Amino acid sequence: MKKAAAVGVVAALSLAAAGCGSSSGSDKSAVTLWMYPVIGDQAKSQAFWGKVEKDFEAANPTIDVKIDQQPWEGRQEKVTTALVSKKGFDLVVLGPDQIPQYAQQGTIEAVDDVVAPAKASYLPNSLTALTVNGKLYGVPIYQTITAPIYNKKLFADAGVEKAPETLAELKEAAPKLAAKKVAVLDYPGKPDVSLNQSFYPILWANGGSVFAPDGKTVAFNGQEGVDSLQLLLDLKAVGGLPENTASKTNDIEGGPLAAGKTAMYHAATAGMADQLAAAIGAENVGIGLPLEGKKRVAFGIPGALVLAKHSDSKDAAKKLATYVASPEVTAALAKESGFFPARTDVTVPDQSAASKEFAKSLQYAFPGDTHPKARQVMGVLGPHIQAALLGKEDAKTALDAAAKEADQLLGSGG
Repeated sequence: MKKAAAVGVVAALSLAAAGCGSSSGSDKSAVTLWMYPVIGDQAKSQAFWGKVEKDFEAANPTIDVKIDQQPWEGRQEKVTTALVSKKGFDLVVLGPDQIPQYAQQGTIEAVDDVVAPAKASYLPNSLTALTVNGKLYGVPIYQTITAPIYNKKLFADAGVEKAPETLAELKEAAPKLAAKKVAVLDYPGKPDVSLNQSFYPILWANGGSVFAPDGKTVAFNGQEGVDSLQLLLDLKAVGGLPENTASKTNDIEGGPLAAGKTAMYHAATAGMADQLAAAIGAENVGIGLPLEGKKRVAFGIPGALVLAKHSDSKDAAKKLATYVASPEVTAALAKESGFFPARTDVTVPDQSAASKEFAKSLQYAFPGDTHPKARQVMGVLGPHIQAALLGKEDAKTALDAAAKEADQLLGSGG
C-alpha cells in the first residue's frame, strides 16, 4: 500500500488515532478492511489480499487501502469494541449471526445501494440472511454450505440400496447398519459443536424454529423440536448413533466416520468431504442433498463486508466493497478458500467434483435463526440435548427446561 502523505504532526497523529477511514491530508481517502482467515493457508491469504489491495489502488489512485488480516480468535469482542469506540476499521467481514445486534445498536450502515446494481446476480438466500428490518447490512463475498456426506460401502454392505435422503429413511436404515456394528448417523452431541451443524438442521427439516416470530421467546420446545430430539433418541436406542455421541465432536480425521464405524454426517462442509475421501477413498464417499423432513434445509451462511457507521470514508469503502464482491474477485476467492460464490454469475476455476455436488445444496441454504442472542441460546440448549442423549432427560423435559432458561435470558435484556 502506498504511504499517504502527512500534513504536519497533528494531522498524522489524528489519522493514527482514528485508525480508519480518514482523509490523509492529501486528496486520498483511507479505507481499512478487517479480513479474517477465509483462506486457511496464511501465505496464500497474504498473497491474495495483497493483490486485491494493489489492483484496487491501481484502478482507484485516490483511495489508500489497508487490508488488515485478523485472527478468528476474539473476533466478536474486538469488532464490538471497534464499533463502540469508533476506531479500527471501515469495513469488516461478518456473518448474519453477528449483524442483527450491531444493526440494533446502530453501529453499522445499510449497504442496499452497493448491491443494487447487481442485486439480481446474488443468491437470494445470501441477501435475505443479511437483511434486518428490511435493510441490507452486508455485501456478500462468499457463501458457505453444508450437506450430508456418507460412506457408500457401509450402506451397500448393510443391504441399503441408497443412502437416506429423508429423516424417515435415516431411521429405517439404522437397524440394518447397526446389525453390522455401524451407527447410521455420526451425530456430534458435545455442546461445543455449533447446533447449526448438529441439532438445528434436523429441527429445521421438521419445520421447526429456534425462536418465536417476535423473537421474544424460543420455539424449539414445540412439537417439531420434540420430534427432532426424539428421532435422535430413537436412533440411539437401536444403535444408530455412536456410543460416545453425547461427548463427540464433528471432527472427521480420527473420528468414527473416517474409521468406518459410522455411515453418515448430515451437516458436513466440503472440506470434511475431502478429509473423509483421504481416509476411506474418494470412490467410497457420497454427497447428498440436505435430509428432508417436511422440507430440505442446509445450514449455510454468507460472509459479507459490513460498513461501520463511524467511517469517514464511506464512498471509498463502498467502492472497495463493490470491487471485492465483483465476479472476478469472488471467483478467485472461492478457488483459494474452498467456499462458494454468493453470486450466480460466477464460475469457479478448477472446481472439484465434490464442490460441484455441494453447490447443489446452495438453493437450500439457511443462515440459522438470526437473533442478537442466538449464540447465548445455543449455550443454554446444548447441555440439555446432551443430557437427553445421556439418558438423563426425555426429549420434552430436556427442551422445556432449556426453553425456560432461554426465555429468561431473552427477557433479561442482558
